[in-house]
Formats: sequence, C-alpha cells, structure tokens
Amino acid sequence: MPRRRPSALRAQRALPRPVYAGAEHCRSDRPPGPWPARIDRLSSRTTAAIHREECRRPYDEGLWPGATLTALETCRHFLALPGRWLYLRRDYCACEHCDLRNDIAVARDLLQLVVSRLPPRPRRELEAVLAALDGQLWRRTVPDPFARRQPHRRGAWWHQRLYDLDHLL
Repeated sequence: MPRRRPSALRAQRALPRPVYAGAEHCRSDRPPGPWPARIDRLSSRTTAAIHREECRRPYDEGLWPGATLTALETCRHFLALPGRWLYLRRDYCACEHCDLRNDIAVARDLLQLVVSRLPPRPRRELEAVLAALDGQLWRRTVPDPFARRQPHRRGAWWHQRLYDLDHLL
C-alpha cells in the first residue's frame, strides 16, 4: 500500500476548515482545498476570482471556500425539480451550511454577496449565469402577496416568493 508523503499530510492539516454550528451531518462532503473547484458555466479566471474572494474573507462574513459552488448547485438543483410551480423551502437547522443547501433564498443572497465583491469582468460573467437562473426562478415560483408585511422578507425579490410549509408539519 503506498504511503502518503509527510509534506502532503502537513499540507492537508494546514487547510482552513469551515466552522459550522451544527452537528456532524452538516459537514460538507467536499472539503475546501487551496485550489478552486471548477464551477460549471464559468471561466477559469472567474472561478479563480471567486475563490480568491472566498479565501480572503473570514468565515463569519458569510463566505468560505466552496460556498459559491454550493449556492449555484443549490439553485440548479431546485430549478431541476419537476413540476410547473415550485415553492421555496426553509430549513430550520441552526447551521448556515444546511440553510445554504436547502433554502434557495439563502443561496441567492450569498450569490448576490459574491457578485458585489467581484471585479468587473468576473462580475459580468457571474451576473450572466445568474440572469438565466433568475429568469427560471421568476417564472417557476409564485409571488407572495403578503410578504411585504413580514419585516424579514423585505428586500430582494426572491424573498417575496411563496414558501412551502407542508414539509414542516
């Protein structure tokens, strides 16, 4: 059986790990690495710019390595669900990683945060990908007429869509 080199073991130990406030089931299946993971439909320059921005921020600011990839996967998985109309789902786990994986509004908030922090060229490329996802999200979700009455749902338009509360009962 081949042995791992000591330098590889030291490098793995030195990697920053995201701190999640949840249980072990909340941990990501893909540990963050020092290199950017390939993000579908984005160039390598944009992926590198996103990764630099994720690594530049401390975890308590809402970004960590791999957060953008997870948010985009969440959006694409949600929009790939069958049916004409989709209802947003809210997860009540205490950790931000579970919220990011299950609530499309949280994922879209994180993507908006990344867009606001990117340089102009990568920002335009990510905005083009988000425009296509937003178009589908707008068409396949239903507006909530009473969302303006709830202070936590004011803001971006994706917070003012109907939520499915049947899965919580």
